[in-house]
Amino acid sequence: MKGKAAIEGIFVPNIVPYDAQGRIAEDELRRIIRWLVRQGVTGFYPNGSMGEFIRLSYEERKRVLKIVVEEAAGKPILAGAAEPNVDLVLEMCRYCADLGCRAVSITGPYYYKLSQESIEQYFRELAAQSPIDIVVYNIPVFANEISIPVLKRLALDCPRIVGTKDTSKDMCRFQQTLQEIKGQRPDFAVLIGWEELLCTAMFMGADGGTLSSGGVAPEVVMKLYNEARAGRWHDAKQTQFKLLELFSLMVGAPNFPEGFRQGYELRGFKAGHARFPLSAHEEKLVAEMRGKLACVLADCGFAEAAGECRCGAGAPPIVPPHRVDVENLVREVMSKLLAQKV
Repeated sequence: MKGKAAIEGIFVPNIVPYDAQGRIAEDELRRIIRWLVRQGVTGFYPNGSMGEFIRLSYEERKRVLKIVVEEAAGKPILAGAAEPNVDLVLEMCRYCADLGCRAVSITGPYYYKLSQESIEQYFRELAAQSPIDIVVYNIPVFANEISIPVLKRLALDCPRIVGTKDTSKDMCRFQQTLQEIKGQRPDFAVLIGWEELLCTAMFMGADGGTLSSGGVAPEVVMKLYNEARAGRWHDAKQTQFKLLELFSLMVGAPNFPEGFRQGYELRGFKAGHARFPLSAHEEKLVAEMRGKLACVLADCGFAEAAGECRCGAGAPPIVPPHRVDVENLVREVMSKLLAQKV
């Protein structure tokens, strides 16, 4: 296990696009991953909540992962491997290892409410048998929460467990994780999974994050990450506020992750219909959100979204005003003045 690169940076949880028959649109998925590579994201996080892994068959999850690996241009893959029992998790771990993934991300057991003692034993068993490094994923809204004492014991006792991703939205917990574990195991990766906390998490010492907005606006997320890494906190705060606008609209839309799928559409991709129906009222809410999201994306400089920018439902598109590049304009004027003097 020696010599492996530390897990740090922004890992993007991608959507899974569907064709008109509801099948995985493989060509479109490949196009999305290639585009994200060009935008400079650190790596990828397939088969997570954003990828709606729970709505895919086991074989489909494997197929999605293989496609992402093939198109990732060598970027590290942190693969979702949350399966319903230990045997299937380990089978997915072996598959991910064979594909060359950097690590797998495993949530606490889901559906059944378990004791912390059982959860600790679950991860110890996985760590003892997995052929690939494990990131413990704490997302209490969807799975059993993993307490900090349990996480600390796992981190200090199990070399195969190399990090954690926290999507609890609890900044106090996140800081406690850093304080309790990083001092004793500096190589243990602590990643944030909630966009609203990225700047703060980086300031406190986070190693990066797995952020859904990175698939819609990778330019904004990577800008914030790089500003934070460089210690440009004033700039990072301003970028964080812009990211808040984008994230709040998408995460607030009905039927997560429908809002993010709309974001991909506005960036020029064909997401298709998710494998879960929306009511007529929800479809109206999503349409309204899409118009507002288009405005925010256009304001970020993503011109492809401008055509759908609307103030409210049924409102005509708003074309954002032309942005003047003041610096270049001054250069042109000064150049003309100098030419006239000569």
